[in-house]
Amino acid sequence: MAKVIIVSNRLPVRVEGNSSSGLKFIPSEGGLATGLGSVYKGGGNVWVGWPGIYLNDEGLKSQTRDKLKEENMSPVFLTPDLIERYYEGFSNSTLWPNFHYFAQFANYQRSLWEAYVEVNELFCEAVLAQLEPGDTVWVHDYQLLLLPQLIRNKVEDVSIGFFLHIPFPSHEVFRLIPWRKELLEGVLGADLIGFHTYDDMRHFLSAVHRLVFLPNEHGTITKGGRQIEVDAFPMGIDYDKYAGQAAAPETISKEVQFRTSLGKQQLILSIDRLDYSKGIPARLVVFDLFFKKYPQFLEKVSLILLVVPSRDNVEKYKELKEEVDLLVGRINGAYGSLNWTPIHYFYRSLPLSELSALYRMASVALVTPMRDGMNLVCKEFVASKLDKRGVLILSEMAGASKELSDALIINPNDKHQVADALKEALEMPDDEQVRHMEVMQQTLKLYNIHHWVSLFLGKLKEVKARQLEMATRILDASLMDEIQQQFKEAKHRLLFLDYDGTLVPFHKKPEKALPDSEMLNMLSAICNDPYTQVVIISGRNREFLEDTLGHLPVEFVAEHGVWTKKKNEEWKVVEKLEFKWKKEIKPILDEYVAKTPGSHVEEKDFSLAWHYRKVETGFGELRSREIVSHLKFLANSMKLQVLEGNKVVEIKNRQINKGIASKDWLASHSSDFILAIGDD
Repeated sequence: MAKVIIVSNRLPVRVEGNSSSGLKFIPSEGGLATGLGSVYKGGGNVWVGWPGIYLNDEGLKSQTRDKLKEENMSPVFLTPDLIERYYEGFSNSTLWPNFHYFAQFANYQRSLWEAYVEVNELFCEAVLAQLEPGDTVWVHDYQLLLLPQLIRNKVEDVSIGFFLHIPFPSHEVFRLIPWRKELLEGVLGADLIGFHTYDDMRHFLSAVHRLVFLPNEHGTITKGGRQIEVDAFPMGIDYDKYAGQAAAPETISKEVQFRTSLGKQQLILSIDRLDYSKGIPARLVVFDLFFKKYPQFLEKVSLILLVVPSRDNVEKYKELKEEVDLLVGRINGAYGSLNWTPIHYFYRSLPLSELSALYRMASVALVTPMRDGMNLVCKEFVASKLDKRGVLILSEMAGASKELSDALIINPNDKHQVADALKEALEMPDDEQVRHMEVMQQTLKLYNIHHWVSLFLGKLKEVKARQLEMATRILDASLMDEIQQQFKEAKHRLLFLDYDGTLVPFHKKPEKALPDSEMLNMLSAICNDPYTQVVIISGRNREFLEDTLGHLPVEFVAEHGVWTKKKNEEWKVVEKLEFKWKKEIKPILDEYVAKTPGSHVEEKDFSLAWHYRKVETGFGELRSREIVSHLKFLANSMKLQVLEGNKVVEIKNRQINKGIASKDWLASHSSDFILAIGDD
């Protein structure tokens, strides 16, 4: 029975202990572990990942494997050196800062990249050990960007999904990474690539277009004959879990305890992992500004600042913690009194019951990251508001802002806007709070974590089914024999033959791409068969085709379907076409010729083509991407089509193509054997 193999850097449990104390297996309460619990715990499914511990004792490794196997998990063991260079190194010191637009913090050491490649290969081996025909592999996040293609290199027809849980940066930022093409090629091994937001999806498609030279059509990339879908799937939370926890007796007991200690002031809640992308220092500066602008809130409002420890052994994070400590101390020293503390600061993680109590108590949740893939804290806050009272202030830089538009959406870099939003939130009437909260809760109930899982896996099945429908068969000896037999038995044969790349090889000078005597003799022999009709169907202009092959008893489709010519007939246009658009488009192409040595424009009767066969490799592809981007908008409004071929970009009327032209022959010939041969 086919299974789903989930792959992520960490398993949904953390292993702790040693040979003397024994091992402990601590379950994760993270959103991903919760959402995928129903998947990996079912049937023969399995989750592959690092167990969060270094074990050099084979006995302990074996014990860990056996215990995890009982829970449908399979560990990937890493050495301390690999953990440091792959995880702390390339993943979190190279990719993380770059993807969050903090490129100035990125470390581009080759040794870190080499460790990243090595660990991705180890994960590949672990997946292959579990993989069986018909299985689905779902790879998660930035630590495993190379894994999809590594798996596909070993098993070509496997179904692979990939989801990125952090932002994907713009092309200009991403291209700073020296191994950018390798990373993109790695991800493109997947069949379905998912992001939290449309913006992330758009940035990825742009990077693929500009760096790997693969265009897309409405989010579909074609690579090596395989269609790859790219889409946005905003991740939700387990709404019922957080709403249920907010109503639990232990949560209410904690709320009473906290409220007794804090008094009656309104509470602003800030919960974040220690990271520069979260904008914690900027948030504290805003809180200081808020009291300066609105002193009437002094001794009436307190900030609960919960910072979850993270990587504080790394110098950059040490500095960040020191900055936060300093700012908290400065603000409390400036405004605090014996009976009131402006900021209650906690540097630790809290159990869910205590978090839920804080969500219940807070009048305002202040979620203002500088950049965030989704941010689930804001969703947890909304789900925990059983009385529907409370206001969410949310950074427009968080993916969640695209869904929770009823929050007060702010730019975290505009300190005065955030301070003003705090005042607005604290003074918002109850009925308005309820109205906004109801809308957000309905959204989160519908688009919860379970919906996200089923939506992604369902789309992956659709993509794979569509690939199978369009799959090509390799022309092996058996299939060749079958075609030859059908050809011999047929009485009315119709052959469509492409010209460039099929009858003749490509040439740097297109006018010199001519058929040799062997090809001409073969065509002549086929055409002289009374049961066979040959149609040359090409993007070439009619004059060239007439001069080159007009002496043979063949029929023609020229300029991708604009012109047709049958035996004993003159050339004719398929439809009455408008070509005034050429006056507007040709100057644009001429401009690209002027700045791209080796390129030229070919003007046909009803189309224009920009050729770059003689242009420096890479430069021509880059320019073609620019032309396509430039012309797509104009083409849509002028009812034109932009086609990308082998070293050529062609613009023509949308209602014309080779397929439409070929229908004329299909309708007029009662053929019992039809064969089309082409290079694209």
